[in-house]
Amino acid sequence: MISGMVPCVVLVIGLFFVPESPRWLAKTGNQKQFWIALRKLRGKNADISDEADEIQDYIETLEKLPKTKLWDLFQRRYSRSVIIGVGLMVCQQFGGINGVCFYTSSIFESAGFPGDLGTIIYALVQIVVTALNALFLDKAGRKPLLLVSATGLVLGCLTTALSFYLKTYEIGLSTVPALAVTGILLYIVSFSAGMGAIPWVIMSEVFPINIKGAAGSLATLVNWFGAWAISFTFNFLLSWSSYGTFIVYAAINAGAIVFVIKMVPETKGRTLEQIQAAING
Repeated sequence: MISGMVPCVVLVIGLFFVPESPRWLAKTGNQKQFWIALRKLRGKNADISDEADEIQDYIETLEKLPKTKLWDLFQRRYSRSVIIGVGLMVCQQFGGINGVCFYTSSIFESAGFPGDLGTIIYALVQIVVTALNALFLDKAGRKPLLLVSATGLVLGCLTTALSFYLKTYEIGLSTVPALAVTGILLYIVSFSAGMGAIPWVIMSEVFPINIKGAAGSLATLVNWFGAWAISFTFNFLLSWSSYGTFIVYAAINAGAIVFVIKMVPETKGRTLEQIQAAING
């Protein structure tokens, strides 16, 4: 319990060093703090005049629009942004992540691998890959990482499905534990490399400022519903078919690849105004 408090304390302390959003400051008319926050984010020697003008022009345009309510999100002008934000949350959760996380030990034990050891390896790998992802997110781009992540999720699910298929039909039983560990570790490495964090990043970038609150709430609701649905159904699916469960998740993650290719724009290095122009252009 005490160790669980450490990240919370670090987060609270870190909040004192996070500047206010420049766009929010501009929207509330606090011009002096707007310039200070933007300067702090971009660097002491950066030329922020063009970006500041873009933000001001964008906010002036948004101020002319009526206040947005939840049901306004389904208007045509917001449809693509909402589909992208909500769709990525569906891809993130319904690909099976909470089922795998909550039942990692059981999955390993079912495949004949020590559950405790597998869980420790799983946690260590997740920490390392998540840290590396933070370093490469703005170098590799959001969309390529999502595609690599979703492809790895498909392969991880299929490898795990193969291990359970071999166990069910008693074929090559000596390979089952190795295949299960490989599949689950590939799955969590792939998830941590992109699908875990990037949907939240893109969600904050694709929603116009006047619908961020309502649209963000809708996307978060979908995310938590997905987390509950996968957690609730995972055991039932495993009872139905252990290898079939992972084939289903592989199919969903394959659908995520198609969704990212067709719908998700690259947002790396773009301002919110440029992103909106690309989405609605």
